[in-house]
Amino acid sequence: MHRVQLHYTLSRDAGDTQIRNPLPELLQAVAEEGSISGAARALELSYRHVWGALKRWEEQLGGELIIWGKGQSAQLSEFGTKLLWAERQAQARLAPQIAALHADLERAFAVAFDDQAHVLTMYASHDDALAALRAYAATPGESGALHLDIRFTGSVDAIRALNEGRCTMAGFHTRETPAADSLAARTYKPLLKPGHHKIIGFAQRTQGLIVARGNPLGLQSLADVARQQARFVNRPLGTGTRVLLDELLAQSGLGPGDLQGYERNEPSHTAVAQAVAAGTADVGMGIELAAHARGLGFVPLVQERYHLACLKSTLEQPATRALRDLLQTAAWQAQMAALPGYVPMHCGEVLSMSTVLPWWQFARPKPARA
Repeated sequence: MHRVQLHYTLSRDAGDTQIRNPLPELLQAVAEEGSISGAARALELSYRHVWGALKRWEEQLGGELIIWGKGQSAQLSEFGTKLLWAERQAQARLAPQIAALHADLERAFAVAFDDQAHVLTMYASHDDALAALRAYAATPGESGALHLDIRFTGSVDAIRALNEGRCTMAGFHTRETPAADSLAARTYKPLLKPGHHKIIGFAQRTQGLIVARGNPLGLQSLADVARQQARFVNRPLGTGTRVLLDELLAQSGLGPGDLQGYERNEPSHTAVAQAVAAGTADVGMGIELAAHARGLGFVPLVQERYHLACLKSTLEQPATRALRDLLQTAAWQAQMAALPGYVPMHCGEVLSMSTVLPWWQFARPKPARA
């Protein structure tokens, strides 16, 4: 069976909403003109070009398209006639969908030609406020639209993507006051370097236990989860929530083996909440908004900061500047504040790395001797 391949191109001229295919155009010209030479004239092509193109199509499709009789007018074969009929049927049936696709493509590519629009690529730990920001930012404003191309991944993978040049910005999160000897410090310190990276404030959010509505097991801590052998659902290795969980377990004198289901992973806070809502898990670590969105219970455990990181060299680039400006608007911060468990915190501000990541401490320069 032969497959259909679609292609498009860009042009300064007004676009034609019909999908073009050179073969049906050749067949139509032959059918109307009755000869290869007539078809060539109608298409303003050479005889050799039309003849050669038809022969190549016959070889590629494995069937005769033209009845090639000497001294006779050229006629379409049954196969050629059916191909031309199929083209007409498809164009007639799909004209509305093709026109809609054409309009969508033109809208998408309009961004590339708009000097007032910016695109910022971001790898980020899963966060519902960022998803809301993506939709909010795409709305055109006085300074043009900002399009956030976000790929949600783990915090560690996000920062690695930033360092490898695969994105302009990375989103990650840490506890409100991460200790200098914490697992978070050991995880992120090798990846973020003062003078090379810049930290931009985004939000404070609440992480805790996502439980069934009404918290039927009465879970208030990880110790309760371990003691009752509640079915737990985790986040993958490399995510900020996994780092946070392991820190909280260590502080409680617990280990991974104390949680039934520690090895079961879900890719996002939303997926964790869905597992609890579906009854396949009793509890999981996640953000308050994910629990609230599914009508589940939530037990707060810790406040954390969600940060955005970029390279120092990109801090003043138009897309980064546009994002920083947007984050500092009262309208966006009001929208974020309406999300359960979120508080705008130094939103859009460039922060001192030694303040938000206290494992980076810098000695003050000694005063010069008189």
